Amino acid sequence: MKFGPVAPEDSIGGVTVHAIRQGPLVLKKGTVIGAAEVTALKQAGVKEIVVARLDKDDVSEDEAAAGIAAAVAGEGVNVERAFTGRANLFATEAGVLVVDREAVDRINRVDEAITFATLSAFKPVVAGEMIATVKIIPFGVEAKLRDAAVVAAQAGQMRVAPFTIKRVGVVSTILPGLAPKVIEKTLRVTEERLAPTGARIIGERRVPHDESALAPAIEELLGLGAELVLVFGASAIADRRDVIPAAIERIGGAVEHFGMPVDPGNLMLIGNVRNFPVLGAPGCARSPKENGFDWILMRLLAGLPVTRADVTGMGVGGLLMEIVTRPQPRVPIEADGNRKVAAVILAAGRSTRMGGPNKLLAELNGKKLVRIVAEQALASKASSVIVVTGHQSLEVEAALKGLKVEFTRNPDFAEGLATSVKAGIGAVPDTADGAVVCLGDMPLIDAKLIDRLVDAFAPDRGSLIVVPVAGGRRGNPVLWSRRFFPELMTLDGDIGARHLIAQHAEAVAEVEVEGKSAFLDIDTPEMLADARRG
Repeated sequence: MKFGPVAPEDSIGGVTVHAIRQGPLVLKKGTVIGAAEVTALKQAGVKEIVVARLDKDDVSEDEAAAGIAAAVAGEGVNVERAFTGRANLFATEAGVLVVDREAVDRINRVDEAITFATLSAFKPVVAGEMIATVKIIPFGVEAKLRDAAVVAAQAGQMRVAPFTIKRVGVVSTILPGLAPKVIEKTLRVTEERLAPTGARIIGERRVPHDESALAPAIEELLGLGAELVLVFGASAIADRRDVIPAAIERIGGAVEHFGMPVDPGNLMLIGNVRNFPVLGAPGCARSPKENGFDWILMRLLAGLPVTRADVTGMGVGGLLMEIVTRPQPRVPIEADGNRKVAAVILAAGRSTRMGGPNKLLAELNGKKLVRIVAEQALASKASSVIVVTGHQSLEVEAALKGLKVEFTRNPDFAEGLATSVKAGIGAVPDTADGAVVCLGDMPLIDAKLIDRLVDAFAPDRGSLIVVPVAGGRRGNPVLWSRRFFPELMTLDGDIGARHLIAQHAEAVAEVEVEGKSAFLDIDTPEMLADARRG
């Protein structure tokens, strides 16, 4: 291919390398120069133009991209028409992307002018999703290079393996202390995980965590037509002789592999009963977040074999995320479970819904609301009490005179609740393991409730966020482990941190409460009047 500057009259048949804008003339990059373009260039006063011109042994960028893309596209893959040297490939159906990495590397090693990029191998995809792209860097390449890339592509076509397993059975084992809502949540998460694949749960069983009870439950689900059985153990699999593998072998099955170098997901077990896969799910499979369970499950749903070599080859890239429920080695874990938790009271708001007066200074049973909250926090197991002030800070601080609390002022209180959360968290002592965030307008929160939250706070057992709950509804205050302080410091606007609780569901411990104490915040004169009557 020839490349370089030429006079307009010598550019016919060439392709513009750069966009040209001069006066009224606009020629886009990639424009093929003809007689009309030459005239326009001269009229605009352009003396020289950089063009690329194919030699007789070259093919255009679009022709090269289209040829390579067509060669590499296998079953379940559609190629879009090439344009500006790029041909995109799309999945025609939902399934798992199967890519020959060595073939991809061979294509990219043919010449620097030819590039081929794909999604990750074995990624679940949906119909219409872009899965790969061929891009030719220059405006053309030698035909022999295109041909070499086509040969490499044909030897390692990519394809989409469609999801073929549609009927799934689920067994949950039970031990004392495992709440039914945990199983219900697991089923819900599993249904959501299966939905994009077209698979559904045809039956679920709940049995004691015992080999003799689990084995027939697996057998029963297979008899109902399940093509794959998932077993969620009440206790993690610790050994090939543990309950779940023993149950699989009890009904004539085999354990094909236990453990995987993917975190979360280490304690995955892959079994087989009469050529039907049976998975012993790791604990992280109860969470909707991606983990090693997804990697195995999606391949099996697409009818792809998962060998020992496949599993042991997942180590590179297998560290998917930090597991928030795992204790940090840098944080000493006290043997008795007692931890220092600071109380943060948010008392900086403007009380706009009260119509003028500061609700925190309103009185209930002869005491100002903010003082009631502060006294209860001081009477609790909280190691220290921090009060965030802002609107009428002097008056609020005066209302707490004589109490052993620390004040931190929020100059940005008018911008919303998040600014007060950040001010309070920023003032928590370095010695505190967590903070319970209280609202200054919730006078029914007492020391006993705060103590229950502190008692339920157990980082070494994965309880890093503690919330009060009544009738399935979550209230306040919320206790946060220091692990989440950086995320709390990113909050914005006039909303709290509820979305963080949802994002880290696996780290949440719920404390059941009665009555309305965890839900009554006094925002209006009517609510204050009701509280006084109550």
